[in-house]
Amino acid sequence: MAFVNMKTKEVQAKIVFYGPGRGGKTSNLEYIYSKFRERIKSEMVSIKTHGDRTLFFDFLPFDIGKIMGYDVKVQLYTVPGQVKYDATRKLVLKGVDGIVFVADSQVEQRKKNVLSLKNLQENLSTYKKSIFKVPLVLQYNKRDLKDVPLLPIEVMDKDLNSQLKVPSFPASAVTGHNVVPTLKKIISATMASLQNVLK
Repeated sequence: MAFVNMKTKEVQAKIVFYGPGRGGKTSNLEYIYSKFRERIKSEMVSIKTHGDRTLFFDFLPFDIGKIMGYDVKVQLYTVPGQVKYDATRKLVLKGVDGIVFVADSQVEQRKKNVLSLKNLQENLSTYKKSIFKVPLVLQYNKRDLKDVPLLPIEVMDKDLNSQLKVPSFPASAVTGHNVVPTLKKIISATMASLQNVLK
C-alpha cells in the first residue's frame, strides 16, 4: 500500500517487476536507471548471486514530480525469477501498488512465463490481493532477438492476457524499445488506483 504523507504532501508508491528468471526484469531497471539518471537521487541497489541473477531484488527510487498536488516518488523493485527464491519474491510483493510482468518472448520460455504468472497470482493472494484488481502491465521482452525462435505476440496474449485483459507491450529491455512506455503505463495505472487515497 502506498505511503501517503498528508503533511508533506508526498506519496511513495511501490512498483514490482515480476516474471520468470532471466526474462529481463533487471535489464528494465538498468535501462530506466541510465535513461533517467538526472531524476534519480540515489544509486541503484543490486544484490546478486554468483550466477549474476537477482537474489533479493534490485531497488530504484524514482522521482516523478507532482500529481494532484502531491510529490510522487516511485520505488521500483525486481524479484528473483527462480522458483527456489519464492519466499523472497513473496516478501518483495508486500505492499505492492503496481506490477510489471516481464515475460520472455523465446519459444522455449513459454511454459515458464505461464507458471510465473500463476505464481504471481498465488503470491498476491497471500496478501489478500487479486491479480485482477492490482494495476498490472505485461511486457513481452526480448523481441530484438534474431537467432532464436520467438513466440508470436498473439500466442503470448492468449497465454498470459486472455483473462487479465491488461495493457501489454512488445519490448526489448536491452535496446530500450518500449521500456519507457511500459513504465509510464504502470505509473499512470498505479496513480489512477491511488487517486481515491489522495482525495
